[in-house]
Amino acid sequence: PEPGRCAHFVLRKKRFCRMIPAPGKRFCGEHGQEEEQNDRKRIPCPLDPKHTVYEDQLQKHLKKCNSREKPKPVYFVQDINAGLKDVAEIPEKQVPLSSLSIEELQNLINKLKKASNGLELHLKEQILSHQALQEALNDPKNGESAFKHLKQQASILGNMEKLHLLGPGRCFVEFGAGRGKLSHWVDIALENVESVQFLLVERATTRFKVDGKHKRRDSIFERLQVDIQHLCLNKVPILEKKRLPVVGIGKHLCGAATDLALRCLVESYTTCCDGEDEEPAPKHCRADQTQVAPHKSAGNESTTEDHKLVAGIVIALCCHHKCDWTHYVGREFFKSVGLGPVEFHYFQRMSSWATCGMRETTSKASTSEESEDQTNYTEEHEQTLSRTESGSDTLQGILSVEERKEIGCLCKRLIDHGRIEYLQQQGYKAALQYYTESAVSLENVLLTAVPNPSLLPEPNI
Repeated sequence: PEPGRCAHFVLRKKRFCRMIPAPGKRFCGEHGQEEEQNDRKRIPCPLDPKHTVYEDQLQKHLKKCNSREKPKPVYFVQDINAGLKDVAEIPEKQVPLSSLSIEELQNLINKLKKASNGLELHLKEQILSHQALQEALNDPKNGESAFKHLKQQASILGNMEKLHLLGPGRCFVEFGAGRGKLSHWVDIALENVESVQFLLVERATTRFKVDGKHKRRDSIFERLQVDIQHLCLNKVPILEKKRLPVVGIGKHLCGAATDLALRCLVESYTTCCDGEDEEPAPKHCRADQTQVAPHKSAGNESTTEDHKLVAGIVIALCCHHKCDWTHYVGREFFKSVGLGPVEFHYFQRMSSWATCGMRETTSKASTSEESEDQTNYTEEHEQTLSRTESGSDTLQGILSVEERKEIGCLCKRLIDHGRIEYLQQQGYKAALQYYTESAVSLENVLLTAVPNPSLLPEPNI
């Protein structure tokens, strides 16, 4: 062992333990039983069995163990954005695609094509850029992977600018923020703009965050380590204090996370009351509470309506195979075209055909964009599907690779259309567009939404 280090040899790692033992001891606390001659016994910690603790010190350890449950933040409201509350409507576990017969599979495809008939399936290209990223895009030090991410971020900012969402007096909420790169570039784009806040929502702890690069005094960055499912924006102190209009953004927000974010913005934030005892507004009134710009009262203070403002939504979609009927915001649309949770389950599985083709995949799935240094979508977001699970054996001889890809894309567009209809019913003008080339990212569809002026309440005369 190294001098001053534990003398225990870790067979799995083929090296000595690197922990520092107490003065006069040869072993650290974890491996101290190797030299203990008394009857003290070490047991696995009940909060995290990956480490052990002396049995006679268990109660003391539980009070300070890093794995103990932390106090919930004020903005944590259990399942506020979860969606479906009726347990009877939650589908039971479905059989895999590989267990379906050819007739059952063909019947599903027929239902898919019938439900998609008449929908706008050919999205327009809106591949834009933004001056804030030009220097980085022209920097030869950036490799191919970084260049792809920069192109996507530049187009997202370009689309935000086209929708007039890059302006002063805004709070940008980045869902699934990861390292916070998208917020970073929005901050660069708003270099000379005053009164800008950023909330970076990420449920996991993240390494190599870029938050520390922001030196401007007038832009505020705050991280919210919480699952979107439980996030109540109304209770975030920074929003309660300044009451700025919110712009929801996200780059490659996987599956159900997109639905949770949409509901967080246009339902729980738009309608959730400031007071604990006040009843939320009925569903049909939500559109009426959406405004295009903040309005100051006579006392130069933001009105209550300002606090409920969502100025826009710009989210790059991905991983439809990770969608969940429980959280999906387009359930009413599915029901209107004669579909339900069973069809949704199979369509979400089939949506992976758009990016996986007929081949077997081995890459690890991701719930968010975990690293900007990954080479492409395959490493970041691709679903882990065995050939049997994906049903490719059943499909051999029925569908070509191109037909399979087309069906996968159709599933994605159908799921996305449900989101568009949901936003329209909530009083938003929503759209889908290709924001980058498929060579840059296979998940190249951007969802945008801004308040629809035609659905705003009539002014009092």
